Amino acid sequence: MKSTRDRILHTLAKRHRATINELAEAVGINPISARHHLTNLQAEGLVTAEEERHGVGRPRLVYLLTEYGMERFPTRYLRLTSRLLDQLKSSMPAPMVKELFLQMASQIANEYAEQMHGLTMEERLELAKSLLAEEGFEVEWEKTGGQYHIHEITCPYLQIGQEHPEVCVVDQTLISKLLAVPAEKVQCILSGDAKCTYLVQAEEKAS
Repeated sequence: MKSTRDRILHTLAKRHRATINELAEAVGINPISARHHLTNLQAEGLVTAEEERHGVGRPRLVYLLTEYGMERFPTRYLRLTSRLLDQLKSSMPAPMVKELFLQMASQIANEYAEQMHGLTMEERLELAKSLLAEEGFEVEWEKTGGQYHIHEITCPYLQIGQEHPEVCVVDQTLISKLLAVPAEKVQCILSGDAKCTYLVQAEEKAS
């Protein structure tokens, strides 16, 4: 049997938008309990609220799933993506497929280029960490001697990468473009390592 919070999430997945009263009625609880659950779901980043006008008077609050909330429901995106890549690779030479991934990564990096302007390497690393998180990566970095080690703890492309390793060029290119220095891959999950790790050279101090 589904919990109350799961029933709220499923109701929002079906209706897309709903008020507290509508959710309470659909789930079979009172509005006070619905508000309590929604507050917790908002704190977890699964649900958000927006004001909506409905005629004369004050706007009302409607609730909807966040992108993170929608990811909790089964989808066929992985299967679709894999089939699209199969078709792409069967109709194009391998170098052209790789070039498409490079162009995609470069385009993403260009969206963030202005934010990187004028920053030190470590400031860029912190911003890159935040920006990569928006793309679905969990990243940590550390400095060892004259190099920075950038560790990808989680990767949104892992399942696709197992069948289509070409996709790995995307995050490597993103890191290189965001930091404006070449990133060398020294560990890869697809090769059996615990995580993917890239090395970049530290900035040389002016003499």
